[in-house]
Formats: sequence, C-alpha cells, structure tokens
Amino acid sequence: MEQQQHWRKLDGTRITRPIEDEVRAVLVREKEMGHTVKVCIGTDSQVKGKETEFATVIVFVRKGKGGFMYIHNETTLQKMNIKQRMLTEVSKSIEIAYALCRLFTIYNVDMEVHADINTNPNFKSNDALKEAMGYIMGMGFVFKAKPHAFASSTCANKVVQ
Repeated sequence: MEQQQHWRKLDGTRITRPIEDEVRAVLVREKEMGHTVKVCIGTDSQVKGKETEFATVIVFVRKGKGGFMYIHNETTLQKMNIKQRMLTEVSKSIEIAYALCRLFTIYNVDMEVHADINTNPNFKSNDALKEAMGYIMGMGFVFKAKPHAFASSTCANKVVQ
C-alpha cells in the first residue's frame, strides 16, 4: 500500500515503518499495559480552491483512558460532487481498515469505520448514506455515521480544517 510512508502522529512525528507494523506494535504495547482498545477509522475532506484535501485517521480509544491517533493526508485536483467526495472518503477509510483488519482480529480488537455523512436527509452528504453504509457493512465492518462518527467528523475534520 502506497500510503505507508505518509502516516504521522498528531504531534507531527512521521511514522517511518509500514503502518501495519506500527499498528501491530501499538496493539502489543497497549495489551502489555493492560488497556482495552477500540479502533475507529475515518476520513474527512475539505475543498480548498482547486484542491480537495483528505485526512484519514486511525483512532485508538483506550476504554476509560483517553486515546491517540495516526493521520494520513493527501490532496487531489480531481473535481468531485458532494456524493463522489463522501464515497471517496469512505473508500479511503475502507482501504486502511481492510489492510489492518487481520491484525485487529488476531489481537481481538473491535474496529469501526466512521463516515462523515449526515443521517438527516436535509443535509447534502445524506445522498451518499445508503451507498456508504452498504460499502462499509458489505466489507464486514461496523459502520457509524454522524453523530456517532467522531473519527471522521471530529478527528479527521480537525486535520483538514
């Protein structure tokens, strides 16, 4: 997966090894520390002039003890309508979820894929809700949309704003 070189921590520290190796090390460390973790993966995007910036996050939530995340940014010049952009966000989240899901199974860690899509039909992003839900659940992942999709709508959102 080409994304490996571009992951970083929230403080800006670059991840130099493949993200799969980094996540494996995190899961081992968290287990040794006695933490129960859940992983939430989400992507958000922001149109900035001719560019669209995407941020994908892997959020580790320590039950009752806070959390931390890894971030991957990329930009594109491709023009997209709102529905295409929402489904591109979902596809980026699924790509990393799929790359890591075997690890989460091995280490018995719950994982959710979060979509920055509004469940309220009055919002434009709602047009992509059915497809996003079908795509994520069809891949066998737990799906969360707004207001329960904090990985995409809060964590990734802060990165692209």
